[in-house]
Amino acid sequence: MYELVREYIDSLPEEQRADEPLYQSRLAQCKDCTELRNGTCVLCGCYVEMRAAKKRMNCPMVPARWKAEQL
Repeated sequence: MYELVREYIDSLPEEQRADEPLYQSRLAQCKDCTELRNGTCVLCGCYVEMRAAKKRMNCPMVPARWKAEQL
């Protein structure tokens, strides 16, 4: 599964991809979230590594959490 996630992230066009500090910040927030189960968000069903990698995504639990980082 790790390889599939990595391939997906690597295939994102640069203009759609979150930069590394933003990506890592998002993953850190997900890691502390009570809705994370085995790398999956139970609120939306996504793999958090894939969701966090896209620049214009937001957190399904607290949408403003990630949007503030994008500004």
